[in-house]
Amino acid sequence: MAYRVLSSRVAPPSNKLSRRFVFAFTLSLSCTYLCYSALFCSGTVMPRLHGFEEHGCVRAESAGAKKLLHKAPFCAADSAQSGPSAAAAAAGGPARNQSGRRAAAAAAQGARQDAARSKAANGTSAQRYGNKKLPNALIVGVKKGGTRAVLEFIRIHPDVRAVGTEPHFFDRNYDKGLDWYRGLMPRTLDSQITMEKTPSYFVTREAPRRIASMSRETKLIVVVRNPVTRAISDYTQTLSKKPDIPSFEELAFKNRSEGVVDTSWNAIRIGMYILHLENWLQYFRLSQIHFVSGERLITDPAGELGRVQDFLGLKRIITDKHFYFNRTKGFPCLKKPESSSLPRCLGKSKGRTHVQIDQEVIEQLRDFYRPFNVKFYEMVGHDFRWD
Repeated sequence: MAYRVLSSRVAPPSNKLSRRFVFAFTLSLSCTYLCYSALFCSGTVMPRLHGFEEHGCVRAESAGAKKLLHKAPFCAADSAQSGPSAAAAAAGGPARNQSGRRAAAAAAQGARQDAARSKAANGTSAQRYGNKKLPNALIVGVKKGGTRAVLEFIRIHPDVRAVGTEPHFFDRNYDKGLDWYRGLMPRTLDSQITMEKTPSYFVTREAPRRIASMSRETKLIVVVRNPVTRAISDYTQTLSKKPDIPSFEELAFKNRSEGVVDTSWNAIRIGMYILHLENWLQYFRLSQIHFVSGERLITDPAGELGRVQDFLGLKRIITDKHFYFNRTKGFPCLKKPESSSLPRCLGKSKGRTHVQIDQEVIEQLRDFYRPFNVKFYEMVGHDFRWD
């Protein structure tokens, strides 16, 4: 057919030389067409268009369509890969064809790995989002009052970020400076509250002045507990670390028969709350200090945490549904979060059994603390009913 068309248009019928030339040209063209058809059908030149097929790309027949396809990242990548593969296959035949397929598969795997790395990098940057800021709120006391429980409970609130360990900045590490202190803080968004807890601040004389120099608007949380029970708990903890210390009675009294209490013993002195509070009120308004009942924290953790959230200006998200009572520890625990297979309870050192103290000693200490408690109730405007 091609010969007839060309011969009728190119050469006159009378010219035999021209006819022979046209016949040879037509034959050459036909052979070339057959060779290329065989190559394409066998997949030698273009083994597979797996990249185009995988991402929904199509072969472009026009220049404009090719430009549009090359704007799509997957199509451009696959198209770039197919060029070298085709050249290599045409040069080397079936062996190069297999190599090209492996190269294409490796390229696809590399693309998936790059996407996974990009996703992981995005997750890491999201975790690092925000800035390290000085704390807006501090849990300043008291030791063995329930400060760890308050911190662990309040930090499940999405708008609270807290330091897990006790920095002891305002009592032991103040000389390291505010930049060092800020560096200990977690990254927070502008809408989040930064917190830390160090119970010894409450009984450190310099702490109120130092905190006020950082910010007079800092909110303070004090977890208080019956001072007699608190002193026994304090002694129990010390005894677990130093089994050779004197008995509780020996440490608590200068003269047991006369009922003279030794106020120089730290376990006794901490419970004289009113004396420490007077120091804090020289630098902070009473409205900036929230007192948590250590007793109610055990019997009604959701209620106490609700008041803490109100004090911090947070929406009440932590409720009854977050707690259950652990009868073994005698203390409330957080229910199992979705990301964990176990509930969250405080450590072994929390809720330990107290040493047995003679009831007469307990009554003497109650008498000693009573006037301090009454003044404390009057100052804060709340009766904790410890007497």
